[in-house]
Amino acid sequence: MTLRCLIVDDSQLYLDAARALLEREGIDVAGVASRSAEALLQAEALRPDVILVDIVLGEESGLDLVRRLSEDRRAAGAALILISTHTEADFSALIEESPAAAFIPKPELSAEAIRRALNGGAAGDRV
Repeated sequence: MTLRCLIVDDSQLYLDAARALLEREGIDVAGVASRSAEALLQAEALRPDVILVDIVLGEESGLDLVRRLSEDRRAAGAALILISTHTEADFSALIEESPAAAFIPKPELSAEAIRRALNGGAAGDRV
């Protein structure tokens, strides 16, 4: 089964690079968004299997976006995964409190990392 993914990041350069990488590795990147409002609309319209959300979205908070996606059901059924250039330790308490299924550092993003996170990477084993 091919995973359908939405990537939310405020850097167009990163969006392009992540899309190219994940598509090369067999993930269908159904859409990208750079702001929360756009991400909410895309999540509802595209119904992806997984949504990757940067913790820091410019002046917006990816953590707030993940909460909104979780609470208002626009992400119905999508796994929410936080990503960041920062280490997990930089945001550990906030990540643990979030409804995100996992955290993946941007330098470690790959189809395998996403699949591992979706297949039950426990909190202590966050990717």
